[in-house]
This record gives sequence, structure tokens and C-alpha cells, in this order.
Amino acid sequence: MQVQDQAEIAHLLAELRVEHRDLDVAIEHLASSLSRDELQLTRMKKRKLLLKDHIARLESRLIPDLDA
Repeated sequence: MQVQDQAEIAHLLAELRVEHRDLDVAIEHLASSLSRDELQLTRMKKRKLLLKDHIARLESRLIPDLDA
């Protein structure tokens, strides 16, 4: 992996983490709302899980392969 690729991945990770945090706040707000939309809440939770998986995959790409 080249340095440029690592920088791009790090930048993308930062953006995804921000989106993940924003979704977490939005989910909390919607869940505590009296007139909450269960379908919207479910979609937001699913998106948050997808983001978490994407973040984990990108983080694993940043870990160098070491021969044991």
C-alpha cells in the first residue's frame, strides 16, 4: 500500500467516523421523540451498522501485513 493510499483511507475513515457519530446522535434524538418513526429509526440503525463495518474494513487495510 502506498503512502497516498494510506492518506486517502485515513481521510475517508475520518469522514465515516463523523457520519457514524452524527447518526448516533440522530438515533438517540429520534428514539427519545414522542412521535418517532420506527421505520426511519430502523433505517438509521442499519446505516450505522454498515458504516461501522466499512470503518472496520478500512482500519484493517491500514494495518501492515507482517510475516510471522
